[in-house]
Amino acid sequence: MMGGVSSEREISLRSGAAVTETLGQLGYDVVPIDLGSGASALADLAGASMDVAFLALHGRQGEDGVVQGILEMLGIPYTGSGVLGSALAMDKLKSKELFRLHNVPTPPYYELRRSQTEALAEIHGSFGYPAIVKPRREGSSLGVVKVDSLAELSAAVENALQYDDSVLVERFVSGREIAVGLLDGRVLGAIEIAPRGDVYDFEAKYTPGMSDYFIPARLEATRITGVLKLAERAVEALEVRGAARVDLLVTEGANEYVLEVNTLPGMTETSLFPRIAAAAGYDFGGLCEAMLQSARLDSSCVRPHVVPRHAAPGELSTWEADGSFEDAGYAVVAARGRRGARSVQRSA
Repeated sequence: MMGGVSSEREISLRSGAAVTETLGQLGYDVVPIDLGSGASALADLAGASMDVAFLALHGRQGEDGVVQGILEMLGIPYTGSGVLGSALAMDKLKSKELFRLHNVPTPPYYELRRSQTEALAEIHGSFGYPAIVKPRREGSSLGVVKVDSLAELSAAVENALQYDDSVLVERFVSGREIAVGLLDGRVLGAIEIAPRGDVYDFEAKYTPGMSDYFIPARLEATRITGVLKLAERAVEALEVRGAARVDLLVTEGANEYVLEVNTLPGMTETSLFPRIAAAAGYDFGGLCEAMLQSARLDSSCVRPHVVPRHAAPGELSTWEADGSFEDAGYAVVAARGRRGARSVQRSA
């Protein structure tokens, strides 16, 4: 499932195309769905016959728990985080509130709503400069701007409000940009991003030559260990599962800060998450397959081991070769109809 209606649609289409091609080459029966909006999206989902939904969506109505909730209702297992984890991670304000509750360090911030823009100078007060302005619920660093004055702050807020009804103003922290990849709660590793400019914004992310990347990150071993543990704590605080990317800042001193958690990271072969996974020993196909096999439903206490690929002659399919359900006393029942999902029930 790719596309969607968010401002990250084009990036999602690229992720989806890469995953579709790769899983098809591995022998899976893959049907790409370019998700629309409203009734069209509901019709696409309800009418599709699938064992599992591989989510390559980014941004609103794809990464924020909306699609996940529909798939829960339809009984279709899906990749990535559940409804709650997706919604929390997409909302930068709620993420930061939970980070603070769980003692996960994050840069100081305040929220500014559309109705409060006339009082911007008073609200910002002694918060200081430089500061970072970002939409409350948006991805790919869209609308993210560094500001050094009230005039720049006002313009950046106006720009960010094109993406959302409220924005986050965050204290600028000078440090190294680090991204940590996790798969089903297991840390895969970290990559350091060195943007040519001051901020790792949309242009720095998607313009060739605007950023440099280092694996492993150029940090001492003890600091790397601390960064990886901090990423784990951030994921646990938001109840995120599946594939995830945690974005952090590491200062020259002794401080590390979590910026956000991405629950559906980019999946082109040059995206950060596949780069991290590659350094951990996953080729792109192996990564896609691992993500596929981790698909599940929140509403089921059992994780279905989903999606058989077409077996070569004399080879058991993925589904047939896995005896874990039977060994554990579970019976696999093939469902029928539009859901096309295999249900898993405890045998008597």
